[in-house]
Amino acid sequence: MRIPGVLSYSHNRRGPLVALAFATLVFLSAYKVAMYIVSGETANLIYIGMTVVVLAIVVAILNNWRNGLYLFLGWLLFEDLARKYLGNNMAIYFGKDFLVAVVYIAFIAAIRRKEVPTFRPRFLLPLVIFMWFGVLQVFNPASTNLAIGALGLKLYFYYVPLVFIGYALVDSEKDLRRFFIVNMVLAIVICGLGIVQSILGHSFLNPATPPEDLKELSTLYRLAPISGVLVYRPTSVFVSDGRFASYAVMAWILAVGFVGFLLLRSRRGRTFAYLALAIISVGIVMTGSRGAFVWMGLSLLICGAAFLWGAPWRQGKALRVVRALRRTLVVAGLALLLLLAAYPEALTSRLAFYSETLSLDSPAGELTYRARDYPMQNFLLAFEYPRWPYGYGIGTASLGMQYMARILKIKSPVAGVENGYGSLIVELGILGLVLWIVWTVALVLASWKVVKRLRGSPWFPLAFAVAWFAFLLLFPLTYGGIVQYQNYVLNAYLWLLVGILFRLPYIAQSALNAATEQTAVGTR
Repeated sequence: MRIPGVLSYSHNRRGPLVALAFATLVFLSAYKVAMYIVSGETANLIYIGMTVVVLAIVVAILNNWRNGLYLFLGWLLFEDLARKYLGNNMAIYFGKDFLVAVVYIAFIAAIRRKEVPTFRPRFLLPLVIFMWFGVLQVFNPASTNLAIGALGLKLYFYYVPLVFIGYALVDSEKDLRRFFIVNMVLAIVICGLGIVQSILGHSFLNPATPPEDLKELSTLYRLAPISGVLVYRPTSVFVSDGRFASYAVMAWILAVGFVGFLLLRSRRGRTFAYLALAIISVGIVMTGSRGAFVWMGLSLLICGAAFLWGAPWRQGKALRVVRALRRTLVVAGLALLLLLAAYPEALTSRLAFYSETLSLDSPAGELTYRARDYPMQNFLLAFEYPRWPYGYGIGTASLGMQYMARILKIKSPVAGVENGYGSLIVELGILGLVLWIVWTVALVLASWKVVKRLRGSPWFPLAFAVAWFAFLLLFPLTYGGIVQYQNYVLNAYLWLLVGILFRLPYIAQSALNAATEQTAVGTR
């Protein structure tokens, strides 16, 4: 009887002490916040708020990794906005890496409890070989610091585990719809803000005095060579116009796939999907990015042809695909006409820039040079480096070296080239490029096998959209510049979407079984 009494007495004593400690902490926090307000130090207040947000996200991830993953995606897409206003703070930049590490921990715990499905992708072996080769390149004698190698490993491989998380994320059609709806909402917000910024100029969504590292990125204008009109390249919530344009292209491809799925599967959500597609389409036109504009047009042609090829002709639903393509063009056209009526100068200046620099008949046309000659020149430039057979080490020609130089006072032994395959040669040597091509081809072929399995089903448009995005990123975009693959937004979504792609056959079969059972019950 004494022991329970002692424990009860000890617990009763600790209760007031814990309450007192908590009250003291709250008082000190409130006092600190009040002092920041009085002194006008709003930046410190924002840091406190972001710390609270990060802690809340960590708790949410540990409680439910699926819900936490969506919070991570929100941080991934909007962290640049905080960086712009807080002096390009690197603690914010690495915040996403901390959060995804928490997601990994929570997911591994769920695997140990046997709560989530796992799979072994067919491209895993060539990918692992390339990863180990990258690890060896950390110790390349030409690399000046191990920190450069660590940066390279992060940029190439840190988000690869998201492929397993994407596979386990969607257990049903409901989960799949949720994923795409959440991402369409995010795309509407981001592209909508980008449209507004393209009209108002760089003073919107950018601080009056941007950080020196970001000043040029946030105030970039293009000049139409014939008409002389200036075109602002909006950044939206990101720190650079290129990141916004690349994200918009990815969002457009996913929106087209989602629209195709809904037209073959269900009426619910179609209006919202078309709204998202219209806003994203206008957003791409207003980016002032010729690459984004061209890839949207090519993706429309390729996805349209693929959707017709994969349509369920036997079920008589192929006509819906034709209607979907027609409605896509109509919706995008109406959105552009609305913008033309409201802000004619903003739209016509960009159309003039596109026509003057992309038209083959234009005396100032740059399409051939930018699409073929310039990338090839930079690819061949990689062979002028003495160590091209074996490279200078992973990370030495990668995105983010400017921050390494500023923070750690480290300089890369090479300047790099503006060609993705050329950058791989500079970093990893010719063998590194070969291994890269092998694993990327393996991934695309494995993805294509999944797409063919779903041909003739409502799931085909989603599968093809993801496979097309994977091909687009790993081949033409990466060939144009390794920064596209190392763009953390595109990289994270690549692995997440590939995991979802490999899960689609299971979801399709589950939906078919459920429909069969429902039909059987109805006939009894």
